[in-house]
Amino acid sequence: MVAPKKSLGQHWLHDRLVLEHIADCADVESSDTVLEVGPGLGTLTSMLLSRANNVVAVEFDEDLARKLPGQFPGKKLEVVHQDILAFDTRNLPAGYKVVANVPYYITSKIIQKFMTNDNRPSVVTLLIQKEVAERVAAGPGNMSILAISAQLYADVSLGDVVPAELFTPPPKVDSQVVVMRTKNAVLPDGVDEKLFFRVVKAGFSAKRKKLRSSLSGGLAISKEQVDELLAKTDISPEQRAQDLALSQWCSLAEVYRDYIA
Repeated sequence: MVAPKKSLGQHWLHDRLVLEHIADCADVESSDTVLEVGPGLGTLTSMLLSRANNVVAVEFDEDLARKLPGQFPGKKLEVVHQDILAFDTRNLPAGYKVVANVPYYITSKIIQKFMTNDNRPSVVTLLIQKEVAERVAAGPGNMSILAISAQLYADVSLGDVVPAELFTPPPKVDSQVVVMRTKNAVLPDGVDEKLFFRVVKAGFSAKRKKLRSSLSGGLAISKEQVDELLAKTDISPEQRAQDLALSQWCSLAEVYRDYIA
């Protein structure tokens, strides 16, 4: 077996039940094109090839990318040696599906890439650090910019927890499957994504502070002006950014749009 490279955050997963669960969560069917991120030794690739029409596997590790095609002769597998963050999805068919066991350190960037891509996948299924999976699927009280960014563009759900000992070598933490079924972002009329995230980032600019203070500093307006905006949305100035639901951020962006008009 090829030794995993610590520098690339590689941890091999061989448990067949977990691999089947990942493919199940992605709803991989015989007509699908699947984009696999970081196929590694090809254990998940094998599972996907048995279900999908074809698999495009993007592998950053040159040695692994070179060896992978020979493991699946006659299969509809395209291996691309490239950084997934630079990979161009425009040639993939509409409705393609993303499946990946990804290094923890690029999780947020991968989510951002596929949620905001011009050719977005229909489903993104990732095996990631359990704590991060929980953050992506969080509700009011535990929201973050990552959660809002994912949930604006997708319906998010959690799959099984995968214990660290099922990997070689075992990572320091457990993993969990997170599933994002993409949807069109629904924002109030006149509120574009740039304006929406300007308000969100302002709210989280000092997330330990209450909204009255964080929005004032982040939007460069007075606390009294923030009070007026919050009053129009029935949001308490005593709340913190992590307390707000996605719908409340939409309402807040809408009144801010009117304020700056």
